[in-house]
Amino acid sequence: MKRTQKGFTLIEVMIAVAVVGILAAVALPAYTKYVVRARLTEAFTALGGAQPAAEQYWANTRSYAGFQNASNFPASSANFDYSLSDNASASAYVITATGKGKAAGFSYTVDQNGGRATTATPEWGTSSNCWIDRAGGLCSN
Repeated sequence: MKRTQKGFTLIEVMIAVAVVGILAAVALPAYTKYVVRARLTEAFTALGGAQPAAEQYWANTRSYAGFQNASNFPASSANFDYSLSDNASASAYVITATGKGKAAGFSYTVDQNGGRATTATPEWGTSSNCWIDRAGGLCSN
């Protein structure tokens, strides 16, 4: 009777480890970029919601000054801090989302006219007319 061995050879195991390593080397950077883009969505949503809230605040007070104290001003989160420009007046404001934690280095703004701007990104560039949300300076709007 012939005896057969069961199991994998060392070469087969090494090939499997090499394939997994190659897949991880390709997938990990793509996943990291995807996670960063998902965190940026938080800022876009908050700034997009803040603009109509600011208009409602203006309709009640006839000024944008003090809007940062309103209940519907975006609250700081684990990824972004939100601030109203110091020179907010009866006719103008700028709301800024400044990244922190995993979103550090990103900064986005919206103004009373709906003007969107990217004032800082770690490596994607800036724009005075849109929110950059991916490598290469591509905009979400």
